[in-house]
Amino acid sequence: MGLAVRMRILLLVLSVIMSIGHDVHSKTLDPPNILFILADDLGWNDVGFHGSEIETPHIDQLARDGVVLDQHYVTPVCSSTRAGLLGGRYASRFGCLGATNSRVFSPGTVTLASALSARGYETCLTGKWHLGSLSKWGPLQFGFQRSYGCLAGGIDQYLHQYKKGPFAITWHRDDELFEEVGHATDLFAEQAIHWIKTKRDGPFFIYVPFTAVHVPLQEPEQWLRRYKGKIDMESRRYFAACTTHMDDAIGRILVALDQTGQRERTLVVFTSDNGGQKNWQPKGNYPGQYRPCPVLADNRPLRGWKTEVYEGGVRVPTVVCWPEQLKNRTVKQPVNIVDWMPTFCSLAGYTSEKDLQWDGQDIWPLLAGKTRQAEPRSFYWRTVDQTAVRAGDWKLILPVRNHSGMVELFDLASDPYEQNNLATAHPDKVAQLKKWLAQHQKLDNPKILPFIPDLNQL
Repeated sequence: MGLAVRMRILLLVLSVIMSIGHDVHSKTLDPPNILFILADDLGWNDVGFHGSEIETPHIDQLARDGVVLDQHYVTPVCSSTRAGLLGGRYASRFGCLGATNSRVFSPGTVTLASALSARGYETCLTGKWHLGSLSKWGPLQFGFQRSYGCLAGGIDQYLHQYKKGPFAITWHRDDELFEEVGHATDLFAEQAIHWIKTKRDGPFFIYVPFTAVHVPLQEPEQWLRRYKGKIDMESRRYFAACTTHMDDAIGRILVALDQTGQRERTLVVFTSDNGGQKNWQPKGNYPGQYRPCPVLADNRPLRGWKTEVYEGGVRVPTVVCWPEQLKNRTVKQPVNIVDWMPTFCSLAGYTSEKDLQWDGQDIWPLLAGKTRQAEPRSFYWRTVDQTAVRAGDWKLILPVRNHSGMVELFDLASDPYEQNNLATAHPDKVAQLKKWLAQHQKLDNPKILPFIPDLNQL
């Protein structure tokens, strides 16, 4: 067989392969609707598919139908996780180290919402914003076309007010403050359902950051009675009722997708903004009178709580469900909240003329099972109290506020629950990871935003 014939055969084979690859690629990356659901302060062991006593049937169904992310990392406090989701970068790049009422994004920042909007998506937020708690810093200023809910952090579920002070009045529609009657969990869900049922020409991105299960816990009797005689501790009973109430709201949102025939073309993500909170005393400038909460979330078997960079504070239950594209499985490889912006932008076909300096990466091949062995990654956390880096299976934690505190090194492959501090045994690894931390910190915005001083009141 002559060279020319062999070349023609080779070109023919390549054209067939490219054609098949193009068809699969196009079908896979056909821009989906995106529904991103974010719980607030939900612990690792607070969902049914992790073995909890709390009933979460709709979240569990997502887990049975979709991809469970076994190592999905966020930050240990709310605002910084939200910044990572919408910015594709570690929140400290924006000057945010945790919960803040100040504006996080600079004017003109390309956010996930503005990127998707540029690709013809209708972008909507219903729930908790907490990336700038004044109307002039609201979601419509950063890419969302429609917004509803609370601009500030944890609110009274019925009064819809934040702590007394300049950010107390926070309930809004399209960045305009107003008053409304109803439980926040139900109102957020009703707005999402309304938007899902709205006729439109293109796809949607609906972001639903619930205030549940953040304190104060205020639940109707219909949810509390489910746990009467099942959970002894009152505050844990309220927490369970709040979680199941949120799960029911999620179920109603999913039914709306079914009723409108959009379920098969909608990518749904459920996760939490940080690990669960251990307990809470209702002190401070809250708008009402609330019961003490000596027991709230359950992060077992992980170590640590909200505000801490141990696994219990930053590793959260997460499910991705897209019936048309994703098969049920569990992904063990670690991923991060900053990965969602690159992933969604890739699915939507968005490219930027300038370098957005993402810390995240497109994890669609991992979700879709197109790659089984992802390259080892490094993750970075920085809070007002601690800083940490994970490189491969090694995780280094350093104190920030108390520089005389303990340096901790863990091998998560052999010690996922962070029981054995190996810092003394592996000084070379500590030195290496300290250099990684220093490199990351050079990329942070030097103007760190002010914090709410008492983290126990978050």
